[in-house]
Amino acid sequence: MNEMEHESYLTVGDYGETEIVIQKSRFICRAKQVMSEEEAVQFVQEISKQHWDATHNCYAYLVTDTVQKSSDDGEPAGTAGRPILEVIHAKNLLYTAIVVTRYFGGIKLGAGGLVRAYSQGAAAAVEAAGIIQRIMHQEVLLTFDYNFMGKMEYELHRSGYLLDSPQFAEVVRWPVWTPLGEEGMLMEQVMNWTNGQAKIESGRKEYKEVPLK
Repeated sequence: MNEMEHESYLTVGDYGETEIVIQKSRFICRAKQVMSEEEAVQFVQEISKQHWDATHNCYAYLVTDTVQKSSDDGEPAGTAGRPILEVIHAKNLLYTAIVVTRYFGGIKLGAGGLVRAYSQGAAAAVEAAGIIQRIMHQEVLLTFDYNFMGKMEYELHRSGYLLDSPQFAEVVRWPVWTPLGEEGMLMEQVMNWTNGQAKIESGRKEYKEVPLK
């Protein structure tokens, strides 16, 4: 399943990094938004190369519902990569890669301790990056005469729609973005605001980041 098949989804912000220390072991925790498996693999490789001297570079990524992978990178099976992946699942994230780099501090944590440590590291990485929501939006192109500009400016700015900058020529052309499926409501409002004299066209479709409610 690719990105376009989700009307909306959660993912991490562009990049986040933090560090935690557990029983003298140092865990460097990173999360990154990735748009493909290739991008996720590249991110993991870059971290592993940067921290070539680390004891472990454990990771998980979930790109789409069917593209995911995790690695314990030498830790006991199931104690690192899987807990990281489970944090991604638990937070309902897509297009997310997490790498937790460990520098061993001399104290063994045991299987349960490792699971807790890598889960904590993954959660810390997500918190550092932040979670955003991406919703598919429809661009609606509004064209109207200048005498409606005051009314349109007032109504659109209080409407909550995402607004591009209006373009001024012989008439005003204003691109407005609305969540996919809600464009009919916008069109109806615009016709009311302009006494039916606006020209309305559909434009592009693309994801827009919106604050989590």
